[in-house]
Order: sequence, then structure tokens, then C-alpha cells
Amino acid sequence: MPTEPYRSPIPPQLWDAIRDEFGLPALGQVRDRLEAGSPYPEPVLRQLVRVFIDEGTFCPGFQFLPDMSLNPVVVDLFHRAVELKIPHNYFALWMVTPCHVLDGARPVNRCQEKHGPALLAAMESTVARAVA
Repeated sequence: MPTEPYRSPIPPQLWDAIRDEFGLPALGQVRDRLEAGSPYPEPVLRQLVRVFIDEGTFCPGFQFLPDMSLNPVVVDLFHRAVELKIPHNYFALWMVTPCHVLDGARPVNRCQEKHGPALLAAMESTVARAVA
């Protein structure tokens, strides 16, 4: 996939909005929480959506369920995003942006299992339009 669709800078206000609505803990904080709750957190750590802001690495809170486990719909979406070579930061942007394929809903608001296939289709459609 060409990198052209991903050259626009992401405004800092996006990270502030994600932090305010969902939380945006540093990777180290998430690692500490996971290690405190599990003797072997590495499989979960490998599945995390990470965003890179300035010199830090952060984990958008929209990927976590209330018990700190990962939302399986977000995990599946992120896995597909990696296959499509969508950079992490742009995946986070897509998750919180209203999507015309979803009738204006934000993907983050449709992260229940019943919406998983529609979200995957919406992401693939967005990527197809970006490279067309």
C-alpha cells in the first residue's frame, strides 16, 4: 500500500480528545497493570494498539474492556489494519472518526461483536478509497 494516504500530520487535539474520552496511558503504565494481574502478560502486550506521540508510546483506552482485557473486536480490527499496513496512529484516528460507510458512526462506538464484520468491511473500504 502506498504511504501517501498517511502523510498528513495528526493534530495534537486528536490525542487530547482520545485521552479525555477513553484514556491514553503510557505503555509502561499498561505493562505494569498487566503484569500485576497476570504472570505472563506478553501475549496481551503484543496485541496492543500503540500510538507514538512525540517521544512517547501510548495505548488508547478504547481497546480495553472494563476489566482491562482487550476488546476482541478492536484486536481483530487492529490485526487487519497491520495486514493492510495502516500505521498505528492512523488506525487510532480511524477508530474515532465518523465513517460514512457506518452511516456517520465512529468505529469506536460500534466495537461490539455483532458489528465486527461491518467494521472490518468499513476499514477495508476506507483503505480502498484512500489508495484509489
